[in-house]
Amino acid sequence: MARSLGYSRQYLYKLRKQACEEKLVKQQVKALVDGQRKLLPRLGTRKLYFRLRPALAGMGIKLGRGRLFAWMREFGLLLRPGRRYVQTTNSKHFLRKYPNLVRGLQPTAPEQVWVSDITYLGTRQGSCYLSLVTDAFSRKIVGYAVAANMEAVSMGKALEMALGQRETAAQTIHHSDRGLQYCSRHYVGLATGNGMRMSMTQGSDPYENALAERMNRTLKEEFGLGRVLADLQQAELLARQAVELYNHHRPHLSLQMRAPEQVHQQQIKIPVC
Repeated sequence: MARSLGYSRQYLYKLRKQACEEKLVKQQVKALVDGQRKLLPRLGTRKLYFRLRPALAGMGIKLGRGRLFAWMREFGLLLRPGRRYVQTTNSKHFLRKYPNLVRGLQPTAPEQVWVSDITYLGTRQGSCYLSLVTDAFSRKIVGYAVAANMEAVSMGKALEMALGQRETAAQTIHHSDRGLQYCSRHYVGLATGNGMRMSMTQGSDPYENALAERMNRTLKEEFGLGRVLADLQQAELLARQAVELYNHHRPHLSLQMRAPEQVHQQQIKIPVC
């Protein structure tokens, strides 16, 4: 058969050996992928490749990102885009709205700009809501709250958590959409009473609060908060776990593949004007 195909017998044995070796490598790589996906189930292949590189090098496996993409497709492990989510912003009110102070502003250290947003969580016992406060420089979630309602006092607990962990004397800008909660006397008083400046989007364009919107999507698509949960208690538990994993383990493309907590702590001592 080898002669009829124009190959030597040794070459056919070599191909068979290479196929066996590749099968073994695939099994090893899939085991590494499964280990990472247990920690971060919805981690994309690009970030997954970054986290796998030290282990691959330690095992002597040479694997490019393109081949990993191909093998992930073969394994059936490529992620599908998530669904759209319910809009929670009510900006049709007569409370004072504040100008956008962050348009064109690039933070150079933590605690210069915090962005906030509220997103819907579905449970079998009814709706609940997740409020997030994220540092625009380090991408760290500095405060969060889960509640059965969207009242300003309930959603303001996320800001209270963030203020309780603040480490600099910066006059932080608080940026959000023009939702009723963020314009309320309670929320504005909490922010300005702690030396913050209020900033808001000027219209319904989600790009004006893109980072906060992206945070909602990340927690829902990558950490399980987008599925229908059992109840408020499960939502609180998953939110706490998601924030912990996101802050300490999830690499960011915009942070040169570092985790938000790592960047936050490295840069927090830099003087902030």
